Amino acid sequence: MTRAARVLVAAAFFAAFLLLGLGVHRFGEPPAIWAFDRAVVGHGAIVAWRVTQIARAFVLVPLAVALAVAAVLSREWRARIIFSLVMLLLAWRATDFFQRVFARPRRLDWVIYHERSFSYPSSHAAIAVAFFALWAWLLWADAAPRSRRAAAAIVAALALALCWSRLALGAHYATDVAGGALLGATLLAAGAAVWPGITGEARKERA
Repeated sequence: MTRAARVLVAAAFFAAFLLLGLGVHRFGEPPAIWAFDRAVVGHGAIVAWRVTQIARAFVLVPLAVALAVAAVLSREWRARIIFSLVMLLLAWRATDFFQRVFARPRRLDWVIYHERSFSYPSSHAAIAVAFFALWAWLLWADAAPRSRRAAAAIVAALALALCWSRLALGAHYATDVAGGALLGATLLAAGAAVWPGITGEARKERA
């Protein structure tokens, strides 16, 4: 895919993100989606609570430090690690910014813990896509051991579980999660346009 195509993909994701945010800001959660939201909340809440902690600062900060150390030690993975950390930071800051822009109140049917920051977009969903799904792709695309393919599948499942956890806890509407995923995808596409070939380096080095 050319750089121009990646820019267009990023623009399309971002446009969808903005349109969805404007829609829910003006009209609220669509009735059919709200019915789904209510059906999911509370199911597996204890597991969801544990899963959702993975995208909290007290987990992500030590993980980022460990990756930074790995970047110093591994020349082969350095660029990809740095790219993933940039995506993580951008996802965190971008969601904080847009939550203030859209100022959507949180749901009131929460379980376990009532989060009081604004709701759209979900920072967990943005991080799930821009960081965890990115790592799933990096591990899967690498031509090395099969164990990395297994790790990629686990990380991909974790990204999906993070999104599910926000619904099970009543912390977000489904449209918040979709918005976060769109924002994360926007960042990845834009990052790939700025830094082309970042996910194919390992294969090129082994070719």
